[in-house]
Amino acid sequence: MSVPLRVLIVTVVHDPEDARIRHRQLPALVDAGFDVAYAAPFTAFDRTPPEGVWGIDLPRAKGRRRVAALREARALLDSMARTVDIILLHDPDLLLSALMLPRRTASIVWDVHEDTASALHMRHWAPRPLRPVLSAGAVAGELYAESQFRLLLAEHGYRDRFTRLHPVVPNSVRVPTDDPLEPADNRVVYLGKLTRPRGGAELIELARRVPEVTVEVIGPAESDIEDELRAAADEGIVDWRGFMPNDLALGRLRGALAGLSLLHDEPNYAHSQPTKVIEYMAHGVPVITTPNKAPKDLVEHAGSGAVVPFGDVDEAARVVRQWAADRNERVRLGRAGYDYARAHLDWNTDAHEFVKSLEDMRMLDNAKRYRRRATIERVMGRCQDQTSER
Repeated sequence: MSVPLRVLIVTVVHDPEDARIRHRQLPALVDAGFDVAYAAPFTAFDRTPPEGVWGIDLPRAKGRRRVAALREARALLDSMARTVDIILLHDPDLLLSALMLPRRTASIVWDVHEDTASALHMRHWAPRPLRPVLSAGAVAGELYAESQFRLLLAEHGYRDRFTRLHPVVPNSVRVPTDDPLEPADNRVVYLGKLTRPRGGAELIELARRVPEVTVEVIGPAESDIEDELRAAADEGIVDWRGFMPNDLALGRLRGALAGLSLLHDEPNYAHSQPTKVIEYMAHGVPVITTPNKAPKDLVEHAGSGAVVPFGDVDEAARVVRQWAADRNERVRLGRAGYDYARAHLDWNTDAHEFVKSLEDMRMLDNAKRYRRRATIERVMGRCQDQTSER
């Protein structure tokens, strides 16, 4: 487009260093010449706004403490709904803050990258008896949001949740252009936030079963597994690195024997592609995943690793030992994953589709607004003509 768009990105839930937002979407918008503001809980996560954008600090919405963050988000949206072209929302919570904004001219886009209704069944802060009710409310809220805003989907599997077709910009990653290191290190890696449903207990037990291999955890841990992980790290069972900046974290993947994704059999994981699996492949690391449909299909189709049963630490340990003893096999799997990621899962390509999707949404909303204005002017003109005739 000839005039750069003004985009406001908003989250009150995600870490401001969230890879999809901070390291993929935001740079894509800046590279396209757009003016970008990024509103996120920087202070709450002890992060600093990235250079080249206007950083706006918001409170964090966590557990049952969400009202203050949504109230401030609402005030921000109200103040900027006529000064920016696009508001890109990353949390379903923010849909409430965006409803009925007076005199709004900005296009509001919800980036759907989670199965909200299924995720509520896993939230420890949600009272168990109320989870089905909250889940049903989330489904109704999604359909209402579809009628009010533009939607951008992160997974093709999310399309069945909605009544209309919406553009899909997958959770791909930036695939390095240089060939990856051959998987030669005597260590396996886990990348991302660790929780019990994400296989935290299995990961610690795996480290106990294969003491001859280093199990390296790169990322923070939630409260449900944090104490166990810290104790295992103190005993030297795992190498827990904690949060690391994105470029440093990805650098730790190179040369690893295997990348772990031991998600449980949960509805929220049924159709979502774990980004960590794609990151492992992009860096030439063989993958060990549980059989949730999306990662299972990807790993089997790409020939980039092994699928182990849910909770089967023995099988995961067997695979690790097998690859540790068979250099040719792990090199073959790592190469297959890298080649597939380069061809099909590269954000360096998908970034253009992301930018184009936002531009198209803005043009459609502008066209709708002009048609509405023209209709109003025609009606008013007819009324004036009738008044004159009288």
